[in-house]
Amino acid sequence: MVSDNADGRNGSGLDDADRAILRVLQADASLSLERVARKVGMSKTAVWNRIQRLHAAGVILRHTVILDPAKAGIPETFFISVRTNQHDAGWAEKFEKAVQELDQITEAHRLAGEIDYLLKVQVESTKAFDAFYQELIGRISLYSVSSALSMQVMKRGGPLAV
Repeated sequence: MVSDNADGRNGSGLDDADRAILRVLQADASLSLERVARKVGMSKTAVWNRIQRLHAAGVILRHTVILDPAKAGIPETFFISVRTNQHDAGWAEKFEKAVQELDQITEAHRLAGEIDYLLKVQVESTKAFDAFYQELIGRISLYSVSSALSMQVMKRGGPLAV
């Protein structure tokens, strides 16, 4: 259960049972409640209540399906490093709006250091990437942009070490 007491909990407020449930769900969120309960050695009701509290606390954000990009027809992954010379709220809002609206962007991070933003982009081809890039720069002024094509995925969307 998510709370702030110190019985077997780390600074996250998660206890050992919460972490066990989260590990099982990260490995396969499609498991039935009965199978999750069996794997963690708890009753279905206890597991259900904990999962509901983890959702309510924002620990579990959503349930999703992970696709194989190549088999889904979007095999190319590009990473775009963005530097900006505009740090005002208006520019940031416009940039975030573009990031949210462009479906090819599967991840976006605001960074500390020389690079301001890092975008992960999934597209069908380098030609599709160029079209995406043209759309991006048509929406927002960017000071410096660098792109890199991923040659091999060595690890994809691994579970968090809870």
